[in-house]
Amino acid sequence: MREVLPELIEVHDRGGAAAMATVVRTWRSAPRPAGASMLVTDAGEAVGSVSGGCVEGALFDLGQEVLADGQPRFQTYGVSDDDAFAVGLTCGGILEVFVERVDADSWPELPGVNQSLAREEPVAVATIVRGPHFVGRHLVVRPDRTEGSLGTTRLDDTVREDAIGMLAAGRTGFLHYGPEGERLGEGLDVFVASFAPPAQLFVFGAIDFSAALVRVGKLLGYRVTVVDARPVFATSKRFPDADEVVVDWPHRWLEQQHVDTRTVIAVLTHDPKFDVPALAVALRSEAGYVGAMGSRRTHEDRLVRLKEAGLDDAELARLHSPIGLDLGARTPEETAISIAAEIVQDRWGGSGGHLAATDGPIHPGAPR
Repeated sequence: MREVLPELIEVHDRGGAAAMATVVRTWRSAPRPAGASMLVTDAGEAVGSVSGGCVEGALFDLGQEVLADGQPRFQTYGVSDDDAFAVGLTCGGILEVFVERVDADSWPELPGVNQSLAREEPVAVATIVRGPHFVGRHLVVRPDRTEGSLGTTRLDDTVREDAIGMLAAGRTGFLHYGPEGERLGEGLDVFVASFAPPAQLFVFGAIDFSAALVRVGKLLGYRVTVVDARPVFATSKRFPDADEVVVDWPHRWLEQQHVDTRTVIAVLTHDPKFDVPALAVALRSEAGYVGAMGSRRTHEDRLVRLKEAGLDDAELARLHSPIGLDLGARTPEETAISIAAEIVQDRWGGSGGHLAATDGPIHPGAPR
């Protein structure tokens, strides 16, 4: 929803309506992830994409039907099989899409969701997409409060607890309950779209390789902070693309930060007095990825120093060093791509090999 939110708010504010189609589940090599959205406005415009062009035409027609009668639809699009799916996907994947009418009456909480996203506050939207009743109802969940209702207090309480956990992990996906919200029941499907603040990328070391990684990190959607204890190098002028440039010892600064499983830490100083204390803190944190630049000889020396600092084998096994995938990178820009590729691979579980030399789903972790 995030990518179509400006247009959705514009329609909402003028008292209009739009049909919003949201990918709620995917299989195989589906082109867009769960949460991707497309709008069909009452002005006859199409905004956004759920498949990169494969099913948008069919969804435009379905969206006009939803605009006309106000009834939500749950539709499956997949391989070309007229008995099972509405429209085939050339990629061979399968999408489940929920289409709903959005206007001031059906979703009065929408402006509040927009304000939370503008302030980078964590917020999740839980929507009943399939079940015997209350289909299309929303519950907006924040860490400290909720808005709206899914129909019953029991269901609201149950979904709130589960959605808060998903929001903390930045996870979007399905929840399944019994008709009245029974955790072990079946028949009621709730889609939770989590909108957590941008994940953090901490880059330690104000060098030319860091400047390139900052640019790539922004492209991947991270909030990027550069930290270096040397004020002559750690300047906003040298890192204009960074969200923040901090003059401090990296380990001392890191100890004061909130670090979660989405946080990426790249130590590019390759100077023991900076990187060993920083890595000691980073490897004991909840950071999802910790990498360090340096030669293989530097890496071996670094491991010795970290062991002397008290880190155990399990903590050291979390370290990506030398940092990056083997792409043959030479320049700072190529090296940044190498590091970013490893970050993506580590997040999603890819092999790092040539896709042409692999089989099975292109997207790691996707069901076959």
